[in-house]
Amino acid sequence: MSDTELAVQDEGTSLIITAGDVPIAHYVYRPDAPDSEAPKPYLHPLRSLTGAPLSVYRPWDHRWHKGLQMTWAHLSGQNFWGGPTFSVEKDYHWRDNLGHQNHVEFTGVTGGGDEVAIDESLHWVTAAGEHWITERRRQVFHGADAGRGIWALDFTTRLLNVRGATLDFGSPTTHGRPAAGYAGYFWRGPRSFTQGTIIAAGGRGGAEMMGEQAPWLALTGQHDEIDGGGTVLAVAGRSSASVPIKWFVRREPFAVISPSPAFDEEIALPAGDTLELAHRYVFIDHVCDRAELDDLGAEFAL
Repeated sequence: MSDTELAVQDEGTSLIITAGDVPIAHYVYRPDAPDSEAPKPYLHPLRSLTGAPLSVYRPWDHRWHKGLQMTWAHLSGQNFWGGPTFSVEKDYHWRDNLGHQNHVEFTGVTGGGDEVAIDESLHWVTAAGEHWITERRRQVFHGADAGRGIWALDFTTRLLNVRGATLDFGSPTTHGRPAAGYAGYFWRGPRSFTQGTIIAAGGRGGAEMMGEQAPWLALTGQHDEIDGGGTVLAVAGRSSASVPIKWFVRREPFAVISPSPAFDEEIALPAGDTLELAHRYVFIDHVCDRAELDDLGAEFAL
């Protein structure tokens, strides 16, 4: 149960989700971005219940990184991530293969009280204008507790293959680059979270979590400008594919977390089939230690 009322307001190109009088998330569903960034909806800014920043937008090193967003760098030759595409022969190189995720409509937006729920239809369209995926996306903002300094986001999606042929969902690692299995739901943390602490389930943590499986993983960091720090806890959740979810996580040269559905093994999705994913992110307005995260990992398990 939430002790802080959640609400949502449509600003025309974005939805603003508030907890009390604090805007904790902007969901930009009609982005103003060049094709080179593979335009897609994203969540930024993300903030704790006290208003501290928990995301970054268009960092200089990767302009296509925008807060928290659904992405895919290698999808049957198309790039729905943004930027250059990796290959063993050419390393990262620019290609005319950058797709769009286009907002079609909201099929439901409800808010007030304990949660805000957003149901949305999107089309994934290739660089050549071909409609390959119809997505049904649901985002639920909940669990806002001012006393604990915490709120949560549930993200579920159904990716229906309407291409008429099999779609191959991969990553730079499936295409030959070690430890670069980023794919799926991707969070880019504030620059100040660089060199933060990675803590995972089962007493594990640190950089060795790259490419590993764990039910949850968290990254803690310190804020610039304001005192104190924060924690982002990600719950791997579920995938309908037989390929296991593995973590793409870094604390340097910048902070990122992604529960990758195709870290080092491709997902082949036949025509007419659906890939279903479910993840949860928990945003906390202080630096958590392992004991607290073990409790939160159990509490917010999917």
